[in-house]
Amino acid sequence: MAEIATIARPYAEALFKAVGSDAASAAVWLDELAVVAANEQLRQFADSPKTQPEQVFALMSGVLKNALPAQAQNFLRTVIDNGRIAALPEIAAQFRALKNAQLGSFDAVVYSAFEVDSASLADLSGVLEKRFGRKLNLHVELQPDLIGGIRVVVGDEVLDTSVKARLEQMKIALTA
Repeated sequence: MAEIATIARPYAEALFKAVGSDAASAAVWLDELAVVAANEQLRQFADSPKTQPEQVFALMSGVLKNALPAQAQNFLRTVIDNGRIAALPEIAAQFRALKNAQLGSFDAVVYSAFEVDSASLADLSGVLEKRFGRKLNLHVELQPDLIGGIRVVVGDEVLDTSVKARLEQMKIALTA
């Protein structure tokens, strides 16, 4: 894992310097590329000696929801030409960390048993930012086994107010 991080760091830093103030839009297309690059079949196709770099580029850019801007196309071609497709998810993670450091914010994952509407998410964002004492970028993931409530992960900090966690606490208290 450290090797992938070492490989990804120069790409993330170079891209961050190249995009400048446009880091937010670059993060969007970079995250899309990272999702595509995480596909095992794509990586096998790209690693085949019979596959040309232009074929890999056409395949990756063809499955994206939005067309890539010129800067993104150049970046993707560089990554493909250097055989670093497997590092794209780590490049995206390191790029996001650089962007967050510049903005003074942190990524937070909110696990919820049910869909969270935008108004509730805005309210929750204010409460969580006050609780954690920093600006947060919330990302919601559904996790039905929580039964109810939410579980928030910010870096290595966890705030678990789910029904599942409370039931576990009750179980421990009753069996102790």
